[in-house]
Amino acid sequence: MKSQLKAGALLSYVALFINSAVSVIYTPIMLRLLGQSEYGLYSLAAAAAGYVGVLNFGLGNALIRYSAKYKAINDEKGCSALYGLFFKMYGVLGAFALVAGIILTLKADLMFSNSLSIEELKKLKIIMSIMVANISIGIGLGMFSVIILAHEKFIFQKMTVIIGSLINPIIMLPLLIMGYGSITMALVTTLINCLTIIINMYFCFKKIKIRIVFKKLESGLFKEVIIFSSYIFLNLIIGQLYWSTDQVILGIYSGTIAVSIYSIGASFTGYFSGFSSAISNVFLTKVSTMVDKDATNNDLSDLFIRMGRVQYIIISFALSGFIVFGQEFINLWVGIEYSQSYVIAIIILVPMLVSLIQGMGGIILQAKNKQGFKSIINIFIAILNVIMSVIFVQVWGVIGCAIATAISFTLGNIIIINIYYWKKIGINIPEYWINILCMSLPIGISIIYGATMNNFIIADTWGILFLKICVFSVLYIFLMWFTSMNKYEKELLIVPIKGISRRLKVRGNVA
Repeated sequence: MKSQLKAGALLSYVALFINSAVSVIYTPIMLRLLGQSEYGLYSLAAAAAGYVGVLNFGLGNALIRYSAKYKAINDEKGCSALYGLFFKMYGVLGAFALVAGIILTLKADLMFSNSLSIEELKKLKIIMSIMVANISIGIGLGMFSVIILAHEKFIFQKMTVIIGSLINPIIMLPLLIMGYGSITMALVTTLINCLTIIINMYFCFKKIKIRIVFKKLESGLFKEVIIFSSYIFLNLIIGQLYWSTDQVILGIYSGTIAVSIYSIGASFTGYFSGFSSAISNVFLTKVSTMVDKDATNNDLSDLFIRMGRVQYIIISFALSGFIVFGQEFINLWVGIEYSQSYVIAIIILVPMLVSLIQGMGGIILQAKNKQGFKSIINIFIAILNVIMSVIFVQVWGVIGCAIATAISFTLGNIIIINIYYWKKIGINIPEYWINILCMSLPIGISIIYGATMNNFIIADTWGILFLKICVFSVLYIFLMWFTSMNKYEKELLIVPIKGISRRLKVRGNVA
C-alpha cells in the first residue's frame, strides 16, 4: 500500500506536468485550426453546460468515507449494500442532470440571442447537447472511478488520467486538420469519457471484485450521506459561479471572440493553482495530526509562515516571470489577437497570489473543521463577482469581467479571510506579512530588470524568449538565495540536488 501511495503521489505531479505540457503544445495548434470565434463558441458551451456538472452533489467524498468505514470492520456485505445505495443515487442524479441539461440547452437562445448569430446559436445547442450527455453519463456512472480511489488503487487511477489527457489531442489534431470543428471536439471528448468509464467498470468488477447489492442499510445512512455531501455540493456551486460565470456573461453581452480571449487569460489560473495545491495538499495529514494532539496557535502559525514562505518563493517566481514575459509568451503561443488575454491573466493572478501562498490556511481550517466560514465568504464573493461582472462588462467589456473577479477575490480571499485567520483561528498574520514583505525586494528588482531587458531585446522567436527567461531566472534565484531565503528553505533545494549527485556518482562508479 505504501508503494501505491508513493507512486500515486509521484504520478500526481507527472499528471500535472503532462496536462500542462499538452495544454501548452496543443492549445495554439487547436486555436489556429478552429479559429477565434469557433473556440469562443466551444468555451461558451463548456461554461454553460458546466452548471449541470455540479449535480454530482459531491457524492464522491461521501462514498470514499463510508466505504472506508465498512472496509475497516471487514464488512463486505455492508460495503456491497453501500455500493447499491450509491449506484441508485448516482443514477438518479445523472438522470436529473440530463433533464436539467436538456432544458438549459433548449433555452440557450433566450440567453445568447443578442450576441450570437442564428448559425452560432444552432451550433452552440449541438455542442451543449453533446456536453450535457457527456456530463450526465459521467455523473450517472461516476461511482466506479471513486471506488477505485476508495480502494487506493492510485497507480491505475493516475495512469488512466494521464493516458486520457494524451489520447484526446492525438485523436483531435488529425480531425482538426481535416476540417472538423468544435462539434467533433465535443464528440471525441464524450467518446473518450465513455471509454474511460467502461475501463473503470471493468477494473472494479474484475480486479477489485466489487459486488453491488440492492438492499436496505442501517437507518439514517442516506440522511448522513446527504448532510455530508451538502457542504461539498455548496462548494461546487460556488466554484462554478465564480470561475465559469464570466464566460457566460461575456457570451450574453459580448459574443464568442470575447469569450475566447477571456478563456485563454483565465486558463493561467489553473497552472498557478496546480503549483500551490501540489505543496499544500500533502500537509493535510500532518496538520490534522497536530490539531488532534492539541497543537498551539504558535505551532500552527509557524507552519503557516514556513509553508507560506516556500510557496511564495515558487509562485512569485512563476508570477513575476509571467508579468515580465507573459505578453511575449502569449503573442508567440496563441497569436497577437489574444494580446488582451495577458491583461486579463495579470488582473486575476496578482490578487490570486495571496490566496495561493496561503493554501496552508485552508488546510488548517479543514483540520479544525472550521471551513464553514470560508464557504460563507466564498458564496458572498461569488455573488458579488456575478453582479459586478454584469455591470463592468457593459462598461469595459472583457477586461471588466477580470476586474470584477479581482475585486471580489481581494475583498473575500485576502482582506476578510486574513482577519478571520488572525482573530478567530489564532494564526499570527502580522508576522506572516512581515516575512512576505521582507522577501519581496528581490522579486521587485527582478521585475524591474526583466522589464528593462524587454525594452532592449524583443522576443520575436521562442529561442530569444527562452534565453531571456534563463537570464531572469538566474537573477531571481541569485537574489532570493542571498537576500531572502533562510537555512530551511535553502536545504529544501540543496538536499535533492545532493541526492541526485550522489546517485550519479554511485552509477558512475558501478559503470
